[in-house]
Amino acid sequence: MTALPQNLLTTPGLQRIFQLLDHDGEQARMVGGAVRNALMGLPVADIDIATTALPDEVMRRAAEAGLRALPTGIDHGTVTILVDHKPFEVTTLREDIDTDGRRATVRFGRDFAHDAQRRDFTMNALYADGHGVVEDYVGGLADLAHRHVRFIGDAHQRIREDYLRILRLFRFHAAYGEGTLDQEALHAAIELRNGLDQLSRERIRAEMMKLLVAKGVAETLAVMRDDGFLDHIMGGVAHVEAMARISQQDSVLRLGTLALETADDVERLQERLRLSNAEATRLAAMARALDHFHTGPIAMPEACRFAWQQGGEAARDAALVLTARDPSRNTTPLHDAARLRPERSPFSGTDLIAQGVTPGPRLGQIIARAEIEWALRGFPAETKAILAEAIAATP
Repeated sequence: MTALPQNLLTTPGLQRIFQLLDHDGEQARMVGGAVRNALMGLPVADIDIATTALPDEVMRRAAEAGLRALPTGIDHGTVTILVDHKPFEVTTLREDIDTDGRRATVRFGRDFAHDAQRRDFTMNALYADGHGVVEDYVGGLADLAHRHVRFIGDAHQRIREDYLRILRLFRFHAAYGEGTLDQEALHAAIELRNGLDQLSRERIRAEMMKLLVAKGVAETLAVMRDDGFLDHIMGGVAHVEAMARISQQDSVLRLGTLALETADDVERLQERLRLSNAEATRLAAMARALDHFHTGPIAMPEACRFAWQQGGEAARDAALVLTARDPSRNTTPLHDAARLRPERSPFSGTDLIAQGVTPGPRLGQIIARAEIEWALRGFPAETKAILAEAIAATP
């Protein structure tokens, strides 16, 4: 008998959920990621509950117990119950009766085995009761033991139900799998990859950003590149080997290392992956670094100017991306510039006006000139001479 570790079972609020739902003709089981991760010895974030109880009954029982219940996805049977402010997502057992590749029409059921059949991968269809006893209807325990990410039933059918499962295949293999990708799953994904065009860019973005920080991302992206998935999703080159050298679990940094060549790539990536403005701004700074420091030694004055104009984070990103692209390059000046860069400029309009400079456009020009010279000299503490030179040089 396979059982979950005790520390999961004693999660605050969990046993109260079982007391609420696992009696009087209804059953409740933990399901999905919590069970999978606990068995793999990985951290558990959220605990999802599957139950035979209909959503209205779940809501009624929660109210009687004095617990807050939110109908977060009630059309699909999901209610979120808060126990001491900790959320538990409770979903009534379901069976798909119609799918279109993006969403499913479901009916509620009472059979855990039928509920398992509608899920994506075998390792995600493991259930556990309040005592931690694991129930496996689809061979998930064996696949979990071998770190094998496998679709439940026919891979083509699973993908046609929701084309996002193509990307989930790659992400779950990168995060939890070992060895080669399941070949039946990969062949089905290749044959059906045009179905990705039906998905919203937001859903694609969410999967890709999670994939980029998975432990096996480099090997998985190499498969995706070789089989045309990366070009289909991002529409450009893919520096997989360079990205593999980025040890930081930073999805934006890894995306820039993987996909940037020029500033034009930022707009393309923002459109295809629905990047936020902050993410696009960060990628744009990386692109400018790739262009500015394309070849040759990186001089400290230029590194400091880049750090001042683009920011300390941009200088650090630039150093990491450039090193990943060419491990032989000396990017120490950029690291040093990022460390040395002050938060604020030592020059202000108030100081200039006190020295007799008339307010107006010239004042801003003097400050800009002084800041660049100050950066080129490595951000010295003494700035009087720099400011005097800027005043004299600005007509």
